[in-house]
Amino acid sequence: MLTSVAVMVGVVAVVIGGAGVALYAEGAGTPSSAARSTGHDALWLGHAWVGWPEGSDRAAKTDADFDGLVVLVRSSGVKDLFVHDGPFGMDGSLDQAKSPHAAWFLDRVHRELPGVRVQAWLGQVVGGTSLHLEDAATRARVVTGVGAALDRGFDGVHFDFEPVSDGDSGFVDVLAASRAVTSSHHAVLSVSVPQVEPFSGWRVPGDYLAGHPKWWSQGYLRSVAGHCDQVAVMAYDTSLPTEWAYRGYVARQTEVALRSVPTGVDLLIGVPAFHTHDPGHWDSAETMAAALTGVRLALGAHPPARPFGVALYVDFAATPDDWAAYRADWFSPAGVS
Repeated sequence: MLTSVAVMVGVVAVVIGGAGVALYAEGAGTPSSAARSTGHDALWLGHAWVGWPEGSDRAAKTDADFDGLVVLVRSSGVKDLFVHDGPFGMDGSLDQAKSPHAAWFLDRVHRELPGVRVQAWLGQVVGGTSLHLEDAATRARVVTGVGAALDRGFDGVHFDFEPVSDGDSGFVDVLAASRAVTSSHHAVLSVSVPQVEPFSGWRVPGDYLAGHPKWWSQGYLRSVAGHCDQVAVMAYDTSLPTEWAYRGYVARQTEVALRSVPTGVDLLIGVPAFHTHDPGHWDSAETMAAALTGVRLALGAHPPARPFGVALYVDFAATPDDWAAYRADWFSPAGVS
């Protein structure tokens, strides 16, 4: 036992040392001005936009709030709005009473932001005492909820089930069944996914350090993406303590995702527009500017001819500085060579 622990500690030490060198190399250089938004970006929105259940003391969004959102979206490359709806119950059911203002929000977006899609952001914690995707009855209720969301007028469904381990067959099954429903409605099936193993050999020590499965394999990401129209890699909460390391890490995540996600599937890299500070998210390191620089370094001077963008998490925590960085470094990086 002591020998195995010592070996693991040694492996971790080697990986950490190699990680610093690798991430520094990934994050070096100056982005090309050609690496910029092409109008395929997304924004996660909080539940307040679709209202709160009866009896809640939380404030829903108003017409004035929506006017501000219109200005924000029109001055960006945002094409998709993932608005929090739900979440699913632990049995997979979806209670529409949790979002009483959804019709108001959908109507206004479709009238005032033509071309912008509104997707129902649906998910739940999985495993343990929470939702179980390996249960066929639970998956069936999830799929029923997908149909109900589309019948209400949403342009698609954006799944966010966490944590899903690499190779989880129940997750693939619920995606396949949901895709049949979204396709019949001519709607979008989108999914948030964890980060992917950045370099070969990192998964085992990474899991050891995190205390849980941290990364998906490239093969599993490819399998999941094959059942979707859009994939968003959540490239934040990395535990990295410096901007240069995080910049290099996002560059590597972008490179791996571009290789793994089929070219016919929209690819988004989730970037942090929130400001907590804890062991999983160092606010001084995981900045909007660092994330966007990493994405642009990965794209290079000749970005791929495929639907690609960034997704900002999340509207209610984003600051004016976050939006300024998005516009200067991604939406319109004029003058950057």
